[in-house]
Amino acid sequence: MLSALAATLATAVGPDHVVTGDDPSVADLCHDEALGVPAGKPAHVVWPADRDEVAAVVRAARAHGVSVTARGAGTGLSGAATPDDGAVLVAFARMDRILEIDPVDAVAVVQPGVTLADLDAAAGEHGLTYPVHPGELSASVGGTVATNAGGMRAVRYGVTRAHVLGLEAVLADGSVARTGGRLVKVSSSYDLTQLLVGSEGTLALVTEVTVRLHPQLPVRRTVLAPFSSAEAVTTAVGRVLATGLAPSVCEYLDGPTMRAVCAAADLTLGLPDDLLDADHLLVELAGRRAERVDEDAEELAELLGAAGAADVFDLPAGSARRLVEAREKAFWAVKAAGADEIVDLVVPRSAMAAFLARARAAGDAHGARVLGCGHAGDGNVHLAVFQPDPDALAATLHDVFAAGIALGGAISGEHGVGRAKARHLAELGDPGALDVVRRVRAALDPDGVLNPGCALR
Repeated sequence: MLSALAATLATAVGPDHVVTGDDPSVADLCHDEALGVPAGKPAHVVWPADRDEVAAVVRAARAHGVSVTARGAGTGLSGAATPDDGAVLVAFARMDRILEIDPVDAVAVVQPGVTLADLDAAAGEHGLTYPVHPGELSASVGGTVATNAGGMRAVRYGVTRAHVLGLEAVLADGSVARTGGRLVKVSSSYDLTQLLVGSEGTLALVTEVTVRLHPQLPVRRTVLAPFSSAEAVTTAVGRVLATGLAPSVCEYLDGPTMRAVCAAADLTLGLPDDLLDADHLLVELAGRRAERVDEDAEELAELLGAAGAADVFDLPAGSARRLVEAREKAFWAVKAAGADEIVDLVVPRSAMAAFLARARAAGDAHGARVLGCGHAGDGNVHLAVFQPDPDALAATLHDVFAAGIALGGAISGEHGVGRAKARHLAELGDPGALDVVRRVRAALDPDGVLNPGCALR
């Protein structure tokens, strides 16, 4: 059976673009960056070159009763790109062309293997930008569509789904569907584009993406404000956003996380120890004109001081850029520090401080250390959990997720559910909503071909 499948896959993508999962050259393709999800062992890894080859691969896998998992750059943090044992892993590295940049309609049409860095650079040649920056610009557009990735700039621009205008996708039976287009709005039947965004490869394999682009904002000012508590940071964020200042970055970092990211970037901010160990709010403003941004920065500094900041530091451009980049790469800093799990939850912005307190209490109850940072402007909290004992770690994570849901939150704000959180979502999610998800999946993929171990059990 495997021999017959291998022959069919070789016909579909060419013999040079299919290998067995035993080949040592593909070991790094069999997992993503999720800390708690072990690597899978696919039966085959294939590299299709276009939509038709993807469709042929899906039809072949379905005919042989084998599941299919899509993989972009492998930078995800939920295990969604980790294949089940015996699966066909579809790697999109060859489908990496920018098909069009249209500066008139301000859209780009790309294949799923295009990286965020390459897309943003191509858009920049036209004075435009693709503002989805989830912390790793080597991430692929297809992967970010699959997980509905966000990042620090979501406070101003929104997450991936706010930018995806249309898709081309291969369904579980090998048929092809096109959704949306170069339209800034549409109200014609169901919004299939948004159904597929965030579906983590469980409903279709995306083979082309049309995204919205935005004008570049060349002028930036960045301030760092230490506070006495996370509650004070939350209060200050509410006041900032109520003014209409529209920051492009609005980040919370606790003291240990601030130390970790600065150490990882070899960055010295010159803060005294008592302020370095405080709860920090990092805010970046961006605009077209220096005088307008300067006025907004002055207003911001006054507002943060009135909200109780111990001080307000107007960071030099070089230090600001390095700190923002270090915060974007906080995952690597805490991973290097030995974190056993990295999770993200989203709660109402006003509940962020309460959630952090409950998450740390859950860690204390199970002997775990829980550190936090997050996108304070939209309530998306990122936690590093240090607890090497598997049972204590599982109990800690369960209580952390339960605390977030009890405060009106959700298990993931931007990393996705993947394999890392599928069990927790099944246990803690709304039963009615989960039943609808199962019925949608059954309707589009009745044979369970597409990433069956992902997102929901």
